[in-house]
Amino acid sequence: MPKFPAAGRRRPRRASLLNRIYFTRGPYEERNMRRTEGPGRDRSVETARTEAFSDGVFSIAATLLVLNLEVPSVPQTEAARELPRAVVGLAPDLLSYALSFLVILSFWMAHRGSLRYITHANRRLSWLNGLFLMVIAFIPFSTGLFDRYSDDSFAIVVYAGSLALARLMLTAVWWYASADPALIHEGVSPREIRFHRLNGLAVSLVFALSIGVAYVSVWAAVIVWITLFVVDHALLHAFEARSA
Repeated sequence: MPKFPAAGRRRPRRASLLNRIYFTRGPYEERNMRRTEGPGRDRSVETARTEAFSDGVFSIAATLLVLNLEVPSVPQTEAARELPRAVVGLAPDLLSYALSFLVILSFWMAHRGSLRYITHANRRLSWLNGLFLMVIAFIPFSTGLFDRYSDDSFAIVVYAGSLALARLMLTAVWWYASADPALIHEGVSPREIRFHRLNGLAVSLVFALSIGVAYVSVWAAVIVWITLFVVDHALLHAFEARSA
């Protein structure tokens, strides 16, 4: 006769097919959770691969920024007189290029700092990291939009919004990893976890608020972004110095 579950007992729920395929750790991932060798390192192979892939996306995104700069076209006979003036006319584009390059460099340094504490990468973390990199890869486009339509409010919203979303996604990566003791280094203190979480949320909020500032003055928004990067790294340096 068929057996039925006893009254009062609930049959354990099976994970959905989508969850098993994309988020549950499989046999391959289990085998690759072994740790890599190196001075001061205690990381899985998958974490090293995640970092290598991330570095590649950062490198490509930073390189693509220069494509927004167009070489001036002047007649050869007037190059000696017109070329310097044409290059000077590129000053706003050059400023936007430098600012966006520093933005990507800042995100890379923050991402590198987060991965330094992460010892293992499961599928959920890989997906979150991939979504963060998708926003990073979008920054060259938002920079080009900002270069060409710097007086248009929509272009400003897209640019500042992409920066805010990138920082928010990076905070989500850290928030998820730090919430799972199996993914993060055992030496990370609750104080460090809390600092990086709150710092990431604060930076995302300031980026979002700078959209309103940009409606009043684009230059004021640029000053806010530059100041934010300086203060962010100063706070991080001061925190690390006190924790050492």
